[in-house]
Amino acid sequence: MKPNPEFVNETPAFWALVRYASEQLGYSKRVGKGLPKTLRRYTQGEVANVAKTLGTANEVVKRVTDYLNCRAAMLEEQVESLLMDRDQAKALFEKLKAKHKPQCHLPLNKQKGTMRHHAYFTCIINTLTEATLDGTSFADNPRQLTTIKNDKGHLVATMSRQIDGAYPSPDNPHVVWEIKEYYGTTSFGSRVADGVYETLLDGYEINEAKNLAERRVGHYLLVDDHYTWWDCGRSYLCRLVDATHMGLVDEVIFGREVVDRWPDIVSKWPK
Repeated sequence: MKPNPEFVNETPAFWALVRYASEQLGYSKRVGKGLPKTLRRYTQGEVANVAKTLGTANEVVKRVTDYLNCRAAMLEEQVESLLMDRDQAKALFEKLKAKHKPQCHLPLNKQKGTMRHHAYFTCIINTLTEATLDGTSFADNPRQLTTIKNDKGHLVATMSRQIDGAYPSPDNPHVVWEIKEYYGTTSFGSRVADGVYETLLDGYEINEAKNLAERRVGHYLLVDDHYTWWDCGRSYLCRLVDATHMGLVDEVIFGREVVDRWPDIVSKWPK
């Protein structure tokens, strides 16, 4: 999912009200058991009432209202149907594995016993990346911090976290990506919130490094699991949409969208 170009150059005041109004008014509608889960739509009056003591200009209130409703529509119409469950991800991985016969890293998840299996979404991404690059190497299991250098080869930034993939390597990469898959969870925990905050941190660091290195490292986020993200975490999906519009991540790729969209992205990387 790419950002809507109408909302990509907004001010800090705009994003401050987006976050504040979302928290005060709520991200989702409360519905009865068994009913479709939906995101909230907002009126300009509701947002204005929240903002009345904040000194926010009326035109900002209107644009924030438009954005909040655009965000809800994007998630309901473009994202929800793309999210897979564990069985669907397993079937897709096995299909791609049989087709491409990958030699790349195919990690297992961190669970135990009967819950121990391949990290299906990560394996799908690694398989598609390897197949698209067709012999060009990439970091399919980075175990080091990412460094960013300027055109003279001087180190200007070291990111705080180890990322999930990099091209061509985490040493001064062109592109980095993060993967958030949560198959098999039975409850919604703080790690999903942590995952969103990690993405924001990486985005801030990459943008800061852009000014120092005079180039920007591509930054992608790939997420999956319908239960975790849609049934339990719709507010965090909203924050991911915000991150793309704030320029903290180039694009978020959801679930089965990876099959077509990720190879298209990878094919454009310089070799």
